[in-house]
Amino acid sequence: MDWTWYLFRFEGRINRAKYWLAGLIIVCWMIFLAAIVAALGARSFGFAVDDIFKAVDPDTYRTLSRTDLPLVVAKVIGTPLFAWVFAATSIKRLHDRDKSAWWVLPFFVLPGLINQFVDRIGNGYIGLALALISFVLATWGGIELLFFRGSRKTNRFGADPLYVSPAGKPGWDQQRELEMSAQKAGPPPQWRVKPEA
Repeated sequence: MDWTWYLFRFEGRINRAKYWLAGLIIVCWMIFLAAIVAALGARSFGFAVDDIFKAVDPDTYRTLSRTDLPLVVAKVIGTPLFAWVFAATSIKRLHDRDKSAWWVLPFFVLPGLINQFVDRIGNGYIGLALALISFVLATWGGIELLFFRGSRKTNRFGADPLYVSPAGKPGWDQQRELEMSAQKAGPPPQWRVKPEA
C-alpha cells in the first residue's frame, strides 16, 4: 500500500476498514507523542478535537507560560499532522460514499466551531439549539463515514476499492505478460510414443 497517498493525499477512495485503520494510526501517534512529552516533564497532556479550533481562539494564547513549552511544541507539531491525516482520510472516505469533500464542513468544521464558542453564547435557547445542531451534524458525519458502505460502482472519484473481478484477479496482468516462459524442445505430449508400445 502507498502510505503517503493513504495518509496524506486527498484524491481517491478508501473503504471503511482503511478509515478505521487511519483512526488507529492517529491514536497510536498521539500516545507516542504524549509519552515523549511526559518524558520531557509536562504535568498534563492530551489531544482533543478542540485543539484544532483553539488555534483561532485568542484566549488560548493569553494563558501560555514558559513551563508549558514542551506541551506547546508537541501540540504545534502534532495537531496539524493529526488534522491533516484525519482530513485526508475523511475526504477519501467521503469520496467512497460518492460525496464531495465539501461535506467535511457540516460534518466536522461547523460542529467544532460551534463547540469552541458555544460557552460564550450562554445557556439560553440559542446556545441549546446550536449545541443540538452540532451534535446532530457530528453524529451524522460519524455514522456516515464509520459505518455505511461505499458506493459499489465506479464513481466520479475512482473505482470501488473493494471490487474484485469475477475471476478473482484482474483481467490483464502486465507482469505475467512480460515474463518469458521456457520453450520445450520436442513434440507435443500427444505425439510421444509410450515406451511399452
